[in-house]
Amino acid sequence: MTLRVAVQMDPMESIRIAGDSTFALMESAQARGHSLFHYDVGTLAWESDGSPRGRITAKGTPVTVRRVEGDHFTAEEARRIDLARDIDVVLMRQDPPFDLGYISAAFILDRLRGETLVVNDPREVVNAPEKMFVLDYAHFMPPTLIARSLDEVRTFQRTHGAVVVKPLHGNGGKAIFRIEADGTNLSALFEVFNRIWPEPHMVQPFLPEVSEGDKRIVLVDGEVTGAINRFPGEGEFRSNLAQGGHAEAAGLTAREEEICAAMGPELKRRGLVFVGIDVIGGKWLTEINVTSPTGIVAIDRFNGTDTGALIWDAIERRLSNR
Repeated sequence: MTLRVAVQMDPMESIRIAGDSTFALMESAQARGHSLFHYDVGTLAWESDGSPRGRITAKGTPVTVRRVEGDHFTAEEARRIDLARDIDVVLMRQDPPFDLGYISAAFILDRLRGETLVVNDPREVVNAPEKMFVLDYAHFMPPTLIARSLDEVRTFQRTHGAVVVKPLHGNGGKAIFRIEADGTNLSALFEVFNRIWPEPHMVQPFLPEVSEGDKRIVLVDGEVTGAINRFPGEGEFRSNLAQGGHAEAAGLTAREEEICAAMGPELKRRGLVFVGIDVIGGKWLTEINVTSPTGIVAIDRFNGTDTGALIWDAIERRLSNR
């Protein structure tokens, strides 16, 4: 099966290939003989053309990739491509934030349904924001409050002590704050959060188990393919690799296996082919990442696996089963 693949992602020049999961997916696709196009989400367009669906296009650049830092791709001349007629698979891989721009692009791509396969399924991505979808599995989560009310947060903190406050649609460990049990700066922080973000915010107890690692587990079509344990860097409590954390090889605890078994069939049913979940201390589920999950490069480095190939196997199965 030879496929024409369009990758909706950030600029190719900006990626750090040593750990970039999207680049690894592009490498894996190219190794199978698939042709690659890159396009920026800002060039995505829908236009009426007299048909019931309309025409969805983007300014696509044919690219060839190679694992050479600083010289990792060759681009041909960009041209307007029809995502229904010229493309078999779209990888929706631009970085969040999960805002109205992200959601609008997903709504446009959803109109390709039945023609071009979009991974992950854009309608289900909209229905599954990382910190909201996880509420479907609240029995695996630490105590959690989602609210804008400072009074509600103060009551929650009196019960749980030190807390962590996060934007509901944040990513990459950005703007995550730890507030100690005495509540110093809580009101000031909520003033800032409420001014910047119109939605509620997520508040959870600070989990000392984070010192034991914040595990990223990758599932492909609902099946576990590997995991890494991420540890905070010096002077940090956030374990995200983007925030200076470091990773180690990891297996799964019995509790983590239970979590994955509980959600795996639902992920597959929803067309969420590539998902990364986060579990703290081997037992507390905190996020289900579906927008642009990462971690496969580190997992493959530690385990000698090829998660990119497994993802393409799943994509090709879906196309064959249509």
